[in-house]
Formats: sequence, structure tokens, C-alpha cells
Amino acid sequence: MSTISIPKEKLTNYVKNIFLKAGLEEEAADVTARHLVFANLRGVDSHGVTRVSIYCKRLAAGTINPHPQIRVERETPASALLHADNGIGIYSATKGMEMAIEKAKKSGIAVVGVYESNHCGMLAAYTLQAAQQDCIAMATTNAPSLIAPWGGKEPFFGTNPFSYAVPVAGGQDIVFDMATSVAARGKILLAKQNNQQIPLGWALTKDGEPTTDPNEALEGIILPVGGHKGYGLMVMVEVLSALFTGAQFGPHVGDMYKSATAQQRVGHTFIVMRADLFHDLDKFKQRMYQFVHEIKSVAKLKDTEEIYLPGELERIQYQKRAAEGIPLSRELLEDLTETAHRYGISERLI
Repeated sequence: MSTISIPKEKLTNYVKNIFLKAGLEEEAADVTARHLVFANLRGVDSHGVTRVSIYCKRLAAGTINPHPQIRVERETPASALLHADNGIGIYSATKGMEMAIEKAKKSGIAVVGVYESNHCGMLAAYTLQAAQQDCIAMATTNAPSLIAPWGGKEPFFGTNPFSYAVPVAGGQDIVFDMATSVAARGKILLAKQNNQQIPLGWALTKDGEPTTDPNEALEGIILPVGGHKGYGLMVMVEVLSALFTGAQFGPHVGDMYKSATAQQRVGHTFIVMRADLFHDLDKFKQRMYQFVHEIKSVAKLKDTEEIYLPGELERIQYQKRAAEGIPLSRELLEDLTETAHRYGISERLI
């Protein structure tokens, strides 16, 4: 696939300008643009600027509120529930994680739920934000129905991702982010946009047959990771994100790709704890450093060059792309250009 590399700041400014023209306020446009580009920098292209077009379509349709009044509905010293007022999900989730970190620093541990929200991008961005402030964090969000409950053949659950992050001495923080499906929906959407096939084992057609066609996959069923075990994780992510917060769940969640006018009404939950709750912070982080070093020193299989920790490959990719630029397909570049032109932006990325 042919790609063209775009410098990160140029891409960030371009995307921010699109969101400003689409009606977002300055802070929300900046936060959303930087989040999407950060996903691309880490190599998570399925959650990067490929999402600009659909966000803008929903803003144009009035399905996302460009001027939300995010408010606290319930609060204790160690918890809060935020009503996102149908604002753009990345901005709402960022506010939720910021509050969770602030409360955890005061109370030791905190949980913040967000509901009446929208797609919130890459969860690793939020947990990493906490790890960089010497906290251990977990994050969940639910999503539109694409996966059947174990033994069923009708979609009920979303890809329901889960992320955690842990601070490590030297800044080599551990960051884990996974969909509880075999593949995130965004990867299938990106394959569709780039006219690529998907691997067998990712999804079934609506008739229950294996497929490599992303279009058939999106009309059918995505498979859970690890069979019934992934299904078990998926259930808990749904409980924490939706039932716990008051968000819509399962088939009641709006699908932003199937209806431009259906509100998503998804939920996110952030659990944050100070890393020094039980031991001195430096001691904990040094022990984490030792832990990481000993894992990487384990004897390797003959075809393994190196043992990587969760998030390490993404950190390496970030360093490479920050220096060399972010590779975007010509199809995606054209999509961004068309979106920009709809708002009267004549500038092109290339």
C-alpha cells in the first residue's frame, strides 16, 4: 500500500483546523486532534485521523453536541459521575481521566464514570496520562453491538476495549490496550478504507461463515478474543462502562457508522490509584524497573530477537514516526482533504 509521511505537528494543526471549522471549541478541537495524531504516532492507525471524517459527519448532522456542558452529577472525595452532554467523546473522556487523577492524588484511589458520551478513541492515551503522573490506571469503554454473546449468533456486545498503565523508573511505562474482540472494529474499517482484506479468524458473515472481506465482517459478527474467556471480559467491560455509569448498553448503543443521526450514549470508566499507596514511590518504580528488566532477560525462543513489554512496540513506533513523519495512505489523505474542503479549507497536506 502506497503511503506518504506527514510531520506530526503539520497533521495535528490540519486536523485541529478541521474540527474548529466543524464547530468544536478551541480546547475540544485541540484535545481531539492531538489524541488522534497520538494514536497514529503509536502505530494505532485504526484509532487515528481515519476517524476525522465520521466525527465531522456527526457534528454536521447535529448528532454530536459541539458545545457540551459537561457536569458532575454525583461526587465523593474518591469518585465522580460526569454527564458528557453528548459532547465529542475524546474531550469528555479526557476530562474524566483528569478528574480521576486529581482525586486519586488527594484520596489515594479514585473512580470516575462518564455517560451520555461518544466514541473516545484510544484508551491507552488516558491510562498513559495517569502513569506519567505516577499513578496506576485502568480504563474501559463500551461500543456499538458487533459481537454475539458466547453461543449466540446475533450481535449484542461492542468490541469493548480495556486498558491499563503502570509507571516505571526511567519513563519506560507499561501500557496495555486491547479490544476484547479478536480485532478492533477500527482495524476492519481501516482495511475497508484502504481496500484491503482482513485475516481469517477476525469475523464471520451475517450467515455465520468465515470471511476476509471487511464489508462482510462489518455486516456480520466480529469474534471475541480467546473464545468464552474474551466473552467474560467483554461482559465486565460492559458492566463497568454502561450499567455502572448509566450509559446505554449492548444493542441500545448508537452505531455511528450505521446511522448519522443516532446518538451513541456510550460510557467510560476510569479507575486510578497513586503508585505510592503501599510503598514509597521511588521504591515501587525501581521494583517495576527490576521487574521489567528480569522479564526482558528471560531466555528466548530461537526465533525471538527480543521480549517486549506491553506498550513497548508502540513506544518504539512513536519515536520513529515522531522523527520521520506519520505514514498515511493516499485514500486517507484524500478523505481528509475532502473533509477539509467541505469546511472551506483549501490547504492540502501534500
